[in-house]
Amino acid sequence: MIPPHSSSTLNGLYVNNADARAALQEEAKTLPMLLLNSAAAANVVMLGGGYFNPLSGFMDKADALSVAQDLHTRSGLFWPIPILNLTSAEEQVEPGTRVALHDPNVDGMPLLAVQEVESVELLTDKEIEQVLANVYRATDLQHPGVATFAALGRQVVAGPVQVLNYSYFETDFPATFRTAGQIRTQIQSHGWETVVAFQTRNPMHRAHEELCKMARDAVAADGILIHMLLGKLKPGDIPADVRDAAIRKMVNVYFPKNSVITAGYGFDMLYAGPREAVLHAIFRQNAGCTHLIVGRDHAGVGAYYGPFEAHAIFDEEVPSGALAIQIFRADHTVYSKKLQRVVMMRDVPDHNSDDFVLLSGTRVREMLEAGETLPVEFSRPEVTRILMDYYRETKPFN
Repeated sequence: MIPPHSSSTLNGLYVNNADARAALQEEAKTLPMLLLNSAAAANVVMLGGGYFNPLSGFMDKADALSVAQDLHTRSGLFWPIPILNLTSAEEQVEPGTRVALHDPNVDGMPLLAVQEVESVELLTDKEIEQVLANVYRATDLQHPGVATFAALGRQVVAGPVQVLNYSYFETDFPATFRTAGQIRTQIQSHGWETVVAFQTRNPMHRAHEELCKMARDAVAADGILIHMLLGKLKPGDIPADVRDAAIRKMVNVYFPKNSVITAGYGFDMLYAGPREAVLHAIFRQNAGCTHLIVGRDHAGVGAYYGPFEAHAIFDEEVPSGALAIQIFRADHTVYSKKLQRVVMMRDVPDHNSDDFVLLSGTRVREMLEAGETLPVEFSRPEVTRILMDYYRETKPFN
C-alpha cells in the first residue's frame, strides 16, 4: 500500500486508549482553557485523523513562514500550507505549559484536545501579508480565504497536541466522516491497490461523475474515493448534509456496487487554489490513495487563480519525490451535444461553445431557486431533486 506522507506509518494524533483519554480529560480540568477559532479546531480534527501526517501538532512561527515561502519546514519536511493555532494577543498563553483546547463549533464549547505549548510568538502585519501572498497568492480581503486568515489573530501558539474527539463531524456525519486510517482500512478490505481520489466541496453533477470514471479508466484504478469536505464553506455554498445526500444518491445509482468509497473529512475550506491542491494530495496519500484528480481551477474561488495553476504547481514547485501520490490532470469536463456524452474539452478541439451544455453556477442556482429542473445532460435527475428540495425549503440566495 502507498506509504503515508514522509513516514512509514500513519501518525494520527487521536488518543485511542480510553483510559488515556479519560486521564487527559481529568487533567484538562486543571489546565488553562483556550477557545479555538474554527480554523484551528479543524486543524485539530485533521491532526487527530492522520490527514496531517507526519505533523505532531501546530507549527511555530519560523516553520509557518518557511512553509509559506519555500513549502518546507526548517527540518526539510515538504508541506504546502502553515498549520497554525492562531489566537488574539489578548489570550494569555505561556510557553512551557499545557492548555485545554476547546471547540467553538459545538454547543457548550467542549474539550477538543490538550496542547503542550512550546512557544508563543506574534506575527507582524508584514509577516501576515507574506503568508497571504505566498499561500493564497492574494491579499485582497474580498478573497474568502484571505479574509478568514486575516481575522484569526496574530499570536502563534505552537506545540504538539493530543486529540480527544473529532468535534461535530463524527456525530453529525456518522456514515460519512472517516479518518485517514479508517479509509486505509477500507481500501485494504476491498483489496484495492490503485485508488483514484476525487475532492469535492460541491454536489456532483454529470461532469464530475464522468470525470471520476475517466480517471479510474485512465489509471486502471481498482476503486474510487469520493472524498467530500464537511467543514465550513463560504456563504452561499451548499451545506454538507445536502451535498452528502446528493453524492450518495449519485454513487448508489450510477456507479457499480463496491467500486466507490464515499467518505468525508473534517476541514474548513481554504480556497487557496494551487497550494490547497497540494495539501489535498497529501490528505489522499495519507488516506491510502495512489492518484488524485486535480481539476480545472482546483480549490479556487472567483478569478483569483488561472484555470490550470493547480496543475502547474505540481510541476514547478513540488520537488521530485516529495509526494508518492500521482496527479491526474483534468480539463474542463462537460456534456457534448455533438457526441452525446461527457468529454474533456481538450479532447474535442473540433467543438465550439455551442456544442456543449454549459451552465454557470449562477444560472444553476437561479434555476433551482425557481423550481426548474436542470438538464439531464448536466445533472442526474435524482441529484436535481435533492437540490431542488433544498432550494425550495431555504432559498438562500433570495
